[in-house]
Amino acid sequence: MQHYLEFEKPIAEIEAKASELQSMTRETSDLDLSGEVEKLNKRAGKLLKETYASLDPWQKCQVARHPERPHCLEYVSNLFNEFTSLAGDRKFADDRAMIGGLARFEDEPVVVIGHEKGHDTHTRLEHNFGMARPEGYRKATRLMQLADTFSIPVITLVDTPGAYPGKGAEERGQSEAIARCTETCLRVNVPILSVIIGEGGSGGAVAIATADRIAMLEHSIYSVISPEGCASILWKDADKMREAATALKLTAQDLGKLGIIDKVIPEPLGGAQRGKKETIESVGAWLSSTLRQLKSKKPQTLLKARREKFLKIGSV
Repeated sequence: MQHYLEFEKPIAEIEAKASELQSMTRETSDLDLSGEVEKLNKRAGKLLKETYASLDPWQKCQVARHPERPHCLEYVSNLFNEFTSLAGDRKFADDRAMIGGLARFEDEPVVVIGHEKGHDTHTRLEHNFGMARPEGYRKATRLMQLADTFSIPVITLVDTPGAYPGKGAEERGQSEAIARCTETCLRVNVPILSVIIGEGGSGGAVAIATADRIAMLEHSIYSVISPEGCASILWKDADKMREAATALKLTAQDLGKLGIIDKVIPEPLGGAQRGKKETIESVGAWLSSTLRQLKSKKPQTLLKARREKFLKIGSV
């Protein structure tokens, strides 16, 4: 059963009615309601187009968090060949919220790193809802250093509400691990491409998104803090998340205008969850063209441009 967001309820009602009439047509041979079904589907399609053409920032947050959006492992299995997962940070443990390993992209070796949220209760718990602990960021650091040693490009897929804020994570140096990971992004001499495929939350996202080129899916979000967290701090009221979402300028469109990201990748009508295959193919096309551009540049040129890119952010 398809999951509908709160603002999609009018669409859900029309599509449910169309599905019901279609079932009646299949079950009763002398009853043909295909004309009514077609009218309802057209009406639903029109409403879907109108709704997604005017989403506000909070609604974009809801779409970015949609449980049926394609997650990291779906991109890995569809875009990369010979993926070999590399586990552990060589210090404490393996973090299943952070996926990483060697793979081939269009027959070229790459290192892939990304947050995985999971798609059901079991896998969400296994991957800690995409919230990485220090060992996850230390694993990412290790893999980027490996890529640098063998001159292999790095591709990162960002989808996290933020780094895990638990007591154990803080005791093991969460902030230091994130800082080291961000620093490594700025030091490696190989191309780094990053795509925000859902949520890009706080330093947990920046740690693997400090890249030469950053793209965002059309309905993804990227922010220093979640709208709920921002509302709790500014207004002492988490229910003001809609106002916070607007103030944070966290949509792909806003961040493109501000120069924080380099590309907005279009999603199918109704969001990535309604067209997983098309979304993954669009991400693959951007990675392919951008990687070709970056591979032609000298390492020192890449490194200098990457540092300057981030130093310019926020400058007047």
